[in-house]
Amino acid sequence: MLRDDDRSAPSAPSAPSVLIVDDDPAAAAALGERVTGLGYAVAGRASSARDALLGMAHARPRLALVAAALDGVPDGIALATEFRRRWQLPTLFVVDETDERTLERLAAAEPAAHVLRPFAERELRVGLATTLRAAHACRAATELEERFFDVALDMLCCLGFDGYFRRLSAAWERALGFTREELMARPFIEFVHPDDRERTLRQNREVRGGGQARCFENRYRCKDGSFRWLLWNAAPDAARGVIFSVARDVTERRAAELEREALVTQLQTALAEVRTLRELLPICSYCRMIRDDEDRWHTVEAYISRHTTTQFSHGICPGCFEREVEPQLDQLDEMTSA
Repeated sequence: MLRDDDRSAPSAPSAPSVLIVDDDPAAAAALGERVTGLGYAVAGRASSARDALLGMAHARPRLALVAAALDGVPDGIALATEFRRRWQLPTLFVVDETDERTLERLAAAEPAAHVLRPFAERELRVGLATTLRAAHACRAATELEERFFDVALDMLCCLGFDGYFRRLSAAWERALGFTREELMARPFIEFVHPDDRERTLRQNREVRGGGQARCFENRYRCKDGSFRWLLWNAAPDAARGVIFSVARDVTERRAAELEREALVTQLQTALAEVRTLRELLPICSYCRMIRDDEDRWHTVEAYISRHTTTQFSHGICPGCFEREVEPQLDQLDEMTSA
């Protein structure tokens, strides 16, 4: 189990605390003495990864000093990964100088900070300080990222390739009414409108394959049972197995578009009806005068000139010439021959 007998060692009240994990009790005790001598506090000692993980419920160290070649499962390297994942706890590894295999594993896993045993006091002091500075910078970046997620107006998310949300911004709760825990507890597709699921899954496959989603729209279910339209832009990170996405609630815009389309349809229908009415012109059966919308009567010429750009030129059709003009000409001839 986690030992806390080192906590009585003298140290400054604000000294950073160190968790020591080594399956060799003598080596762990020696590390505790050297850490205390450098002005750090010892949060506790553990002889196995299991004890270290259980002890984290009580200890709140600033960093861990771990024997990389720790026996058991998980070993020291895997334990450090768990520390980082669950508590963002930085780790300084202790590696025997002759342990080439462990050094190769460290180089392959990540650029981890480590000291080679046996080491001088200066090497340990530099290693601890470097690990703390790197952890501080990492925490600052994480806090900035968290702040960005919290204040962003758009809906930011990280979606795992397994179909579950890994991280969501606070805007998701405001838009859909679900808590982030509720959204991350179920596959994302369960929140998509049934009519949009097939094309959403198709788009998801394209992004996981290396493509991007640009201005993709679908509907997401709210906690009250309603649905809201979301506009997506997304890109994959294959190394981490996640899709980074930005979604924007465009429900009001979609409603305005539908309203505008309905209004245009109504206007087109009304215009067609007006055109139909204008094709029905009231005309006198006797004098052929046309009545306008103000109940006034006009000649055909006057009405057409008023409502169109047509200009009239006068002539005589063959029928009128035969009925009207020829009799007048005959009559004129008779008068001149008398």
